[in-house]
Amino acid sequence: MTVQDSINEAGIEFAKAIDHLKSEYARLQIGRASAALVENVPVEVYGSPQPLKAIASISIPDPRSIQISPWDKKNLAAIEKGIVGVGLGLNPVNDGVCVRINIPPLTEERRRDLTKVVHKLAEECRIIVRNKRQDCHNLFKKMKGADEITEDDLHLAEKNLQIKVDDVNKKIDEMAKAKEQEVMTV
Repeated sequence: MTVQDSINEAGIEFAKAIDHLKSEYARLQIGRASAALVENVPVEVYGSPQPLKAIASISIPDPRSIQISPWDKKNLAAIEKGIVGVGLGLNPVNDGVCVRINIPPLTEERRRDLTKVVHKLAEECRIIVRNKRQDCHNLFKKMKGADEITEDDLHLAEKNLQIKVDDVNKKIDEMAKAKEQEVMTV
């Protein structure tokens, strides 16, 4: 593996971390209904956990409610149990045909709690980036020790890697700031 291959691989890992952060931010409850809140909730059906989107259709009949219609009505209780068990603070209502979830308006305290979650998720993403950067640095040093690259190549590789890391961290900060603003907007 060359230095550039390692930097490119790190770039791919950074992009995966950003995508994961986007999906986590989409799942945060911000006072309006979104299928992303529940689509990946694990539901125990047919002897194994399945994501909710694999066993039911999820619709948004109005901005404050989610309607989940299972393809097999026997799964209604399991869906209800899965939603309660995941700890989103949502209260599903089983009407015998579908499961309805009313999204309560956010209180100021809940908004502050959500901003803490936003920052926690952003920090977890930064940790992933730092760990990948450290892996690359270790690889570069190993290559330098094996005389595969020169001292100048080592410094250039570290500089190029740091440029990518700085870009990713800037993007993480922008995403966190935008999501915090979205959460705090009444």
